[in-house]
Amino acid sequence: MKKKKTKRRELSDPDMLAEYTAEHMKNAVRGKHVKPYRSTYSVRIHKEDGSTVIEQLDLHEGSIALEPEVRRYFPDSKAVNTALRCLIPLVAQKKKFKSAA
Repeated sequence: MKKKKTKRRELSDPDMLAEYTAEHMKNAVRGKHVKPYRSTYSVRIHKEDGSTVIEQLDLHEGSIALEPEVRRYFPDSKAVNTALRCLIPLVAQKKKFKSAA
């Protein structure tokens, strides 16, 4: 099977800086910043004076960040752990079923 050749398209926008040309970006790696980005999260701290401070925090080993839509249902660690404990027998049963097949 022959690979289809694709043409490299040069960027011709006069407002674009030279460092953003297709030739310069040929060695770019898609998603190389995703892992570091996912290892940090933002915390909004609402102060008594009405101001808000946003701090970037690192996730520690064993920490799990919940998406906002999930967080609405689980206000604290106790709620998350209770829900997950209910799922453990189901996951164990599914694994047992797969290994028997």
